[in-house]
Amino acid sequence: MDGIIDNLENAIQTWNQKLAEIWTLLTQSPQEFKGGGIWNIITQIHGALLAIGLALLVLFFVYGVAKSCTNLTEIKRPEHALKLFLRFAIARGLVVYGMELMVTVFEIIQGITSTIMTTVGLGSASQTVLPQEIIDAVSDCGFLESIPLWAVTLLGGIFITILSFIMILTVYGRFFKLYMYTAISPVPLSCSAGETTQNISVTFMKSYAGVCLEGAIIVLACIIFSAFAAAPPVIDPNASAISMVWSYTGELIFNMLVLVGTVKMSDRIVKEMMGL
Repeated sequence: MDGIIDNLENAIQTWNQKLAEIWTLLTQSPQEFKGGGIWNIITQIHGALLAIGLALLVLFFVYGVAKSCTNLTEIKRPEHALKLFLRFAIARGLVVYGMELMVTVFEIIQGITSTIMTTVGLGSASQTVLPQEIIDAVSDCGFLESIPLWAVTLLGGIFITILSFIMILTVYGRFFKLYMYTAISPVPLSCSAGETTQNISVTFMKSYAGVCLEGAIIVLACIIFSAFAAAPPVIDPNASAISMVWSYTGELIFNMLVLVGTVKMSDRIVKEMMGL
């Protein structure tokens, strides 16, 4: 009978470990993730692309001037010349200090995530525990009754383990997107130099803010799941062992599906919120 219980307990333990890991990841910055080794690589790539971004900056600026000015007389006007100078200076500042800007945006949104955590008073995600009633019921089963129980717990354990890895992969994917946005930022930010191409830079920053905000949505999803986990599935003590295990596993997997689905859709939720 220990093998039957182990199927569920091992799967639930994997789920709890991944949920705790997600909670830890959501409180980390890209600079701290995996000891900062990945951030050092991203910094080097960003620095290498900075020269390309500055070259594109001049190109987009000249293109923007050519598109917005019908003749050279307009450029000679002081107000127009000042406007072009400010545009070029701001665009250059965005390219040169783009990484600092993106880190600041991340820290602001990370403050929102931290506020959500402290408001509900949760220092970690709630643990899912196998009820003692099910352990006792399974222990009292005979050999023939244990065969369907073994099949149910095996399938349920596999499904729970798969959901655990899908959920953690989504959170790791968010960090990968943060790194990609930061590394490539000099190129899209250089588009701000041209009046006709500035929308690319605006869309880029909105998309980056959306990726950062995904962390707050995932935290909210974990908090909602914690409320589900605080009220475990109701178990009928008079039911058979197979009915108890089937009912508990089914409801537990449903609750986990709600969390995994919300975590997977966090990017879509953010896009709908921000109109991206």
